[in-house]
Amino acid sequence: MHRHPRRAIDITLLAAAFAVTAAAQDTGAGVTVAAPVPPAPQEPVNRPDSAGNKHNVLPAVEIGAFLVALNLYDRVAYRDLMQDGKRVYYSTWQSTWDHIRQQRWVHDIDPFSVNQFQHPYQGATMYALARSSGHDFWTSLILANIGSFAWKMAGETDPPSINDQITTGQAGSLLGEALYRMSDLILREGGKTPHRAREYSASLISPATGLNRRIFGNRFKAELPETNPVTKWEVRVGGTVNALAHTVTSPLSVLRSDITVQFNMGYGLPGQPGYEYNRPLDYFNFQFSALANAKNPIENVMIRGLLFGAKTGESATTHGIWGVYGSYDYISPTSFRVSSTAASLGTTREIELGKDVALQGSTLLGVGFGAAGSNEVLLASTPTNAAIRDYHFGVTPQALIALRFISGDRAMFEMNAREYYVSGLGSDDTHGSETIFRGDFGVTVRVYGRNAIGLQVSSSSRNASYGLQPGRKSSEQTLTLSYSILGGNGFTAVK
Repeated sequence: MHRHPRRAIDITLLAAAFAVTAAAQDTGAGVTVAAPVPPAPQEPVNRPDSAGNKHNVLPAVEIGAFLVALNLYDRVAYRDLMQDGKRVYYSTWQSTWDHIRQQRWVHDIDPFSVNQFQHPYQGATMYALARSSGHDFWTSLILANIGSFAWKMAGETDPPSINDQITTGQAGSLLGEALYRMSDLILREGGKTPHRAREYSASLISPATGLNRRIFGNRFKAELPETNPVTKWEVRVGGTVNALAHTVTSPLSVLRSDITVQFNMGYGLPGQPGYEYNRPLDYFNFQFSALANAKNPIENVMIRGLLFGAKTGESATTHGIWGVYGSYDYISPTSFRVSSTAASLGTTREIELGKDVALQGSTLLGVGFGAAGSNEVLLASTPTNAAIRDYHFGVTPQALIALRFISGDRAMFEMNAREYYVSGLGSDDTHGSETIFRGDFGVTVRVYGRNAIGLQVSSSSRNASYGLQPGRKSSEQTLTLSYSILGGNGFTAVK
């Protein structure tokens, strides 16, 4: 099935990034070291993630209503969209029964942004409906997967797709939990009676959560850590200059310029006294970047969060966590794209190197299910969907190294390196594979208060191999000059 992007989702996430900025804590002046006060001894720390008033029927009703409304909208908006001689969204009792009876799963032909970004956002909505009904992460993930399965059976007439089930249920749950946490944080920082602007901002970040809060108040509110997490966030607005896209096999250099908006957040940084890691995503890192480009408005969405884990051995100068991380990456520079939903073994640490000087970092190694490709039509070696799809699916081993060097309250240096190998395993083109590397380096200097300027350099490369066809190699480099607004804790080294 080939669907057109729903640009309202792009606008919502972009607006959500500004909502975090507008409603965030308005204290501090870019000070690097945050020394949170531990909770009073009599208060429970990180009590179980349960509201005690969770509703078991409400999520089923709300997710069902959401899917019905989505189908009705698609019937009108995409009424002429056809596949296999059928209108894609004109599902019937017969088409639903055929899907349930046959269970003929495929890799579909939707555009990359639909499969790898919009489906996760749909999953995040279903996840948030369950989460805001009092359920924990794992139950909400199961309900999001059930909702995704129901949509594939009854929402469309084309064959159900393996890739959609993975990205909608799993990637959507990671995205949904991160948005749920950010929404909760905005309200929590507003005290017992948050300002109306905070209520609106929180609802914009996680609309489904805001809906249930508007209807039921805090009746089904799941309890999050009693100890406030240490967070760091930054909003960047900048322009890319002298950006270069270069295809090695057919040398062609393209200079371009774009306006970019980025939002980065770290949640639950290690080292906070009394803060434990008992729930999925008690620690997570979230990055979002948008471009002023109608054809490619979302440059990246990247989430990594601790699913199972614990604190590592600590000393006066070092603290950290380790365990199993879940990640969802969507990276779409100009010349090619890659996305992955994965589980990895990894660690996140901070090391004090001196007074107000610290090194923070994460290392992850894991495997997931990913997609990668270019804007070219891949004439794959099998006469399946791959022949008319401009990207490739497959099991994806991957690795990440992320480092941040903080120098007082004045400067921060960052380095990130990611590599993905999108194999032919689990693909409809077993002879195809893609190796994607993306590296970023940046320096941010605080000039006054929470205002900073930065310079970021990124380099990406793609090496694609498809059977007897010539290999495809391409690379891309960008240079970005940006203005940043820092969170209340500045660069945030936990002490």
